[in-house]
Amino acid sequence: MDTQSRLALAADKLECVELVAKMARAIDRRDAALLASLFHPDATDDHGLFSGTATEFVAWVMPLLATMKQTHHVIGQSLIAVDGDRAVGESYFIAHHTLAGPDGDLFMVAAGRYLDTFERREGVWKVLRRHAVYDWNRTGASTDNFDRADPGPMAFGRADREDLSYA
Repeated sequence: MDTQSRLALAADKLECVELVAKMARAIDRRDAALLASLFHPDATDDHGLFSGTATEFVAWVMPLLATMKQTHHVIGQSLIAVDGDRAVGESYFIAHHTLAGPDGDLFMVAAGRYLDTFERREGVWKVLRRHAVYDWNRTGASTDNFDRADPGPMAFGRADREDLSYA
């Protein structure tokens, strides 16, 4: 493979990896518009508890996220295989969730992989199919002890467009 072809392949893979990262950002910042923009109009999503169109997924997941105090998705290694205008990927994730429990906050961690199919249309890569595969999880009492009422010099993340990352 010549240098130009290798560079084009690397750029295609990077665009797909960036889509995975933007998905995590959209979920953690509760940014429905960003999340919807990452899928093709005919895309599908299967998260186990939900399976349907990407449009339906966005409508389902945003109210679910509103029940959570915090979420934080970490994307690990991503393996992307490109074949012309289509690519498939496997991206490892660890998703942290703070949930209100009857006796105090709970901290749930889920780990797994996103199996994605990407497609380039009119020069733009987007997600065509996403399937979340879960490997393990753990739930326990939350031990978060930050003083959010009086943060002093610390900045805390927000689950909306007021987060500092949008500045």
